Amino acid sequence: MNWENIAGQENLKKLLRESIAENRVSHAQLFLGKEGYGTFPMVLAYAKEIFSRENEHAASKVEHLNHLDLHFSFPVFTDNKNSLSKNKFEDFREMIMASPYASYDDWTAFLESENKQLFISADEIDDQNQKFALKSFEGGTKILIVWRADKMNIAAANKFLKFLEEPPAKTIILLTAETANDILPTILSRTQIVEVPRISDEDLENYLKKNFQISEEKVREIVHEAQGDLNEALKILNSGHKSDEFEKLFIQWVRDAFMVKKKPQFLKSIILWAREIAGWNREKQKNFLNYCSEIFRLALLQNYQSENLVYKKIDADGFNWTGFSKFISGANIESILEEISTADLHLTRNGNPKIVWTDLGIKLSRYIHKNS
Repeated sequence: MNWENIAGQENLKKLLRESIAENRVSHAQLFLGKEGYGTFPMVLAYAKEIFSRENEHAASKVEHLNHLDLHFSFPVFTDNKNSLSKNKFEDFREMIMASPYASYDDWTAFLESENKQLFISADEIDDQNQKFALKSFEGGTKILIVWRADKMNIAAANKFLKFLEEPPAKTIILLTAETANDILPTILSRTQIVEVPRISDEDLENYLKKNFQISEEKVREIVHEAQGDLNEALKILNSGHKSDEFEKLFIQWVRDAFMVKKKPQFLKSIILWAREIAGWNREKQKNFLNYCSEIFRLALLQNYQSENLVYKKIDADGFNWTGFSKFISGANIESILEEISTADLHLTRNGNPKIVWTDLGIKLSRYIHKNS
């Protein structure tokens, strides 16, 4: 990953490159920000420049994730009583080579492990300790990149703390995480925090225009919806028929929610709707929740005469967007978004999807009639 291939983040790129040029590279750094902001590409470009200063031939090795002094730790599930990153490295490499901005949910889907817990284990830390006890292959720096360090379990975090306190000579440790909330305070105190901000709308727009042949209107829609997350922007861009599917199911949900108050038999339709969605993989279910949240927000803006901010409307299958928007107000938007957020949390924690979606489907019929 080259600096110039990273979308935006010019200030952060400049600071990192200067730290290398001025020999101010901290031995332990924690990069905080969503994967879609460019957290991993930034770390990889950083490692590439460090190695390239020592050996000009190192760049291509880093780009292909096969530099012998560059090591990776990342969450995996237990397989045959084993939970070591190296057993899934080829899968991880394949995903990152295809999409450097890939998220934790993408990794879960890639492994087809939606119902398995992914984590960084104590055995993984022991394995890395053994690797770093050896001399570097090229005689220079050794770098460990821990992708999603917030997924370490307690035993792993305690062992990693010792590694952090007494690292081998010429060792650099680069960690990534979305937030610092699930990382031990003692680990945080021993790392230099690097905040990776969301990509600016202008930079995201420029990236999309440069790399894809799409209309100005579509670019604006994607930028609004992605909220500075390139991974999300690429998913929206590539969704195609998925957006149509989401739109159709959203319309069905809303219509059934309106009808069930007068005709209880529509409850059966909501249950069937929930079962259909529950059959999807977890990532797709969570994407649909995000889609629903955004549509409700846009409907609220439409209702409050902020039409210049409504970058997308639903008008398929005779859906009355203006009429629907009148039912989304300050009286119910908070409850609706809170229920969607709760459903997302339950799915993340491996809740039963049929129960989660049925509960959410029924609750909308209650909130949508709570008009101001």
